[in-house]
Amino acid sequence: MRHKRSIPNRGLRVADQIQRDLAELIRELKDPRIGMVTVSAVEVTPDYAHAKVYFSLLVGSPDDTQEALNEAAGFLRNGLFKRLQIHTVPSLHFHFDRTTERAAEMGALISKANATRALDEDTHED
Repeated sequence: MRHKRSIPNRGLRVADQIQRDLAELIRELKDPRIGMVTVSAVEVTPDYAHAKVYFSLLVGSPDDTQEALNEAAGFLRNGLFKRLQIHTVPSLHFHFDRTTERAAEMGALISKANATRALDEDTHED
């Protein structure tokens, strides 16, 4: 019996394709709780049973959107079945990606620190 050769980076390619297809499928959802969603990353387990889907939002409530996406996960998975040529389409688990939120907070803190430092330097020059 010959062993199947594993295709290099297949998991990454599958995750990338899921990310692209989900972006299109989510736009088709009619749920008003789903804001302007960007699928930021997809992590697929090695056995393709589960996929963590990270999303960010331009407009909308993260909690409401996450709830709505997880409720629509079965429908979205069905849409992926029709698009992907793989035997196992993973169960989808949506998670709000706080990276952009954190980056904005850090940017604000840095700006505030720089402004405070500039004020301190102005006061000490006298």
